[in-house]
Amino acid sequence: MKYKACLFDLDGVLVDTAIYHFQAWRTLGKQFDFELSHEQNEELKGISRVESLDKILHWAQFQATQEQKDIWLKEKNETYLELISHMNPSEILPGVLSFLKQLKDQGYLIALGSASKNAQIILEKTGLITWFQAIIDGNKVTKSKPDPEVFLKGAEALACSPANCIVFEDAQAGIDAAKAGGMKVVGIGSSAILFGADKIIPSFNDIQVSDLLLL
Repeated sequence: MKYKACLFDLDGVLVDTAIYHFQAWRTLGKQFDFELSHEQNEELKGISRVESLDKILHWAQFQATQEQKDIWLKEKNETYLELISHMNPSEILPGVLSFLKQLKDQGYLIALGSASKNAQIILEKTGLITWFQAIIDGNKVTKSKPDPEVFLKGAEALACSPANCIVFEDAQAGIDAAKAGGMKVVGIGSSAILFGADKIIPSFNDIQVSDLLLL
């Protein structure tokens, strides 16, 4: 078996928490008269909370002190945690459970590689946590995507060579991170906005493992 492990991003790949991030950032933006657009929100996918706030402040042309930033980062996370506290298994994206079952039945190792510091909570709320042999999230890394650290640590946790791993990502930063780590990567979404992936699929609906492991 050429590939031994599959590493998954969380937001937008397994579950769609982008709407909750969007709502939380919009709530925060009211404090400095800024309304985040859907297009701008796309640029926040796959990057850290700190980097997201810096981008938003740049768009808002607002100069904030470090103290303000620290307060706002905490407030944003509290809003987001409140929103995701109501998540349940119905929010798992279409086809995901079927695909994870295929992987498990065929003996593949499965890990999470997410920038989210709240990944554990989301996995528990949705019931996905039982599928993963390793969970690498924002609490376990110091560098954000497109740095490959999160995926390299995932491969290491599974005792698997990067060359034997396939990453599933919906963000350009994540695709770049996987390629930088020497891994094959499947983009989830549209080829119009995702570049450099070895294969792109619109979703996990009706996808078979055999469709993807010929990369």
